[in-house]
Amino acid sequence: MNESDLGREMSRVDRFAYHFFWSLLWLLLKAWFRFRVVGKENLPSEEPYILAPVHRSYLDTPVGGMATSRRLRFLGKESLWKSRLGGRFLTIVGGFPVERGTADRAALRACQEVLERGEPMVMFPEGTRRHGPVVLAEEMHAGPAFVATRAGVPIVPLGIAGTDHAMPGGSPFIRPTKVFIVVGEPLRPPVVEGRVQRRVVEELTEELRQRMQAVFDEAQRLAGRPALPRPVPLEEADGD
Repeated sequence: MNESDLGREMSRVDRFAYHFFWSLLWLLLKAWFRFRVVGKENLPSEEPYILAPVHRSYLDTPVGGMATSRRLRFLGKESLWKSRLGGRFLTIVGGFPVERGTADRAALRACQEVLERGEPMVMFPEGTRRHGPVVLAEEMHAGPAFVATRAGVPIVPLGIAGTDHAMPGGSPFIRPTKVFIVVGEPLRPPVVEGRVQRRVVEELTEELRQRMQAVFDEAQRLAGRPALPRPVPLEEADGD
């Protein structure tokens, strides 16, 4: 993946266009969802980082992007760049193309390169949209932890509550529902030299899962949705 794929340094015109579109979207989402961002001070102001949101709705990408006016990068299917005008717009707002069917390793390498250029990006640790109030360990992907460790950047957990009610799965309509966004404290990966060991990635992924659960719980609480009972581990259920 070359520099043109990832997008060259933003020009003054690109910066103006990005902030224009971001501000326009901020106004639309603020009016429709009356969203509130909690913990915004936890976002690094200059260094690159991975923003790791809980994923419950297609709306999580645009809504999560309202946590900061700094341009966030995200992966997109290469086919979306077939239109010259559409591709130009996606690049300005932070997207970069990855060929469909490309090995995960190539996509992760592209993410690492973006971070090494000093740009923050969005990665969903749960991979795709999930359901329910629990961030399950078996649904977590190791990609964000691996890339963060390789690039030496923090991961910022993000809890979003309300988007799943605003646009339930399969619904073509977007309801005007109150949305809360909770930004957690940055999780910094251990410093490693050479090859990243699987154990390091697994431990970081589990710690990230726990922090995602904490900010998701807080967002749900702010939205007035009490936490549901969690499954009890077998060793606790059988123990005294």
